[in-house]
Amino acid sequence: MKTYLWIEGGEKNVSQYVLINKYKFSRATISSLKHNRNVTAETLGKLCTILDCKLSDIAEDNDHPE
Repeated sequence: MKTYLWIEGGEKNVSQYVLINKYKFSRATISSLKHNRNVTAETLGKLCTILDCKLSDIAEDNDHPE
């Protein structure tokens, strides 16, 4: 799954610093997101809640791109 966190996150003013320090995301999770590695559905759900968006706003299914 390809994530677009940094595009959406930038529009919402949610930096890596905020994700790590306020929302307690690990640096490993941030790295996984930045490098399009696997993350859990729970992580994606938390991001959608933080960014007040839908999953399709921040991610694309690599097996079925639109």
